[in-house]
Amino acid sequence: MYKETIKNAGSKMDKTIAVIQKDLNTLRAGRANPQILDKITVDYYGTPTQLNQVGNISSPEPRLLVIAPWEPKMIGPIEKAIQKSDIGINPSNDGKVIRLLVPELTGERRKELCKQVKKMIEEGKVAIRSIRRDAMEQIKKMKKDSVITEDDQKIAEKDLQKVTDSHIEELDKVGADKEKEIMSV
Repeated sequence: MYKETIKNAGSKMDKTIAVIQKDLNTLRAGRANPQILDKITVDYYGTPTQLNQVGNISSPEPRLLVIAPWEPKMIGPIEKAIQKSDIGINPSNDGKVIRLLVPELTGERRKELCKQVKKMIEEGKVAIRSIRRDAMEQIKKMKKDSVITEDDQKIAEKDLQKVTDSHIEELDKVGADKEKEIMSV
């Protein structure tokens, strides 16, 4: 009975890690990565639409992103959306495609990005601990309702803590990998 609770908590923790990884991928690490544009939405005939839905995004060079809109008249709205975003890159266009030259990161900017990574990882840990707390409450409720014994409760809490620890460890590894990527020149 309690194993289902632990399994559900584990899958929620997996989803939390996936969300954090997706968010970390949108951070600029000095290399042109089309994922940094994932959060940008463009006004497409009155509908906010993700940038990758209105054009083709490619990275022909390590520090260059090229956006080829499927409709030429979308160049203006795409440029405005990029300028309004917080990615810190100025777009330039030649009437057919938009080019984004990703500047080299300064040492100071790298440190700022590392702080952002740490903050995101900490938010992920808080979310994982919250999932653990909810699962613990369910286990305690099962004990209170006499669905499981006190021994089962202790085993369940120990198992849940192991799952939590492994997920927090995985999150730390994800953060360390991203920091390493940011700090590498």
